[in-house]
Amino acid sequence: MIRYKSKIGWILVVVILILLLAPIFQLLKHSLSIGPIFLLLPSLFIGYIFISTYYEIGNGVLRVKSGFLLNRSIPISSITKIEATKNPISAPATSFDRLEVFYNKYESVIISPKGKRAFIAHLKQLNPNIQDNTGL
Repeated sequence: MIRYKSKIGWILVVVILILLLAPIFQLLKHSLSIGPIFLLLPSLFIGYIFISTYYEIGNGVLRVKSGFLLNRSIPISSITKIEATKNPISAPATSFDRLEVFYNKYESVIISPKGKRAFIAHLKQLNPNIQDNTGL
């Protein structure tokens, strides 16, 4: 099994830092208020998702893991095409520098592996029929 961590995009990091710092600042300013704690919890959850998102290739399967929310196994033999995308839709990707992996007949998943070229080459080594429309 080879694990590819998700690339972390600076834009998303800045958003998370703002989400984390605003409640902390409010908590320091108004120590008796419970509101900032409720704001801090979603920020911590987002941080957890960032550090627990990865993609594994092994045993003929691409495994997409994002926290406890997503654990999808895709047979590499079912992958038909990979395309570069900047689609901002919610996905198990921690960067806007993304790949869309198409599999089965009408399914796809958007991911953002570090080392996209190595990731694609690894998949194509296991399934040479994958169309690479990324331009990498």
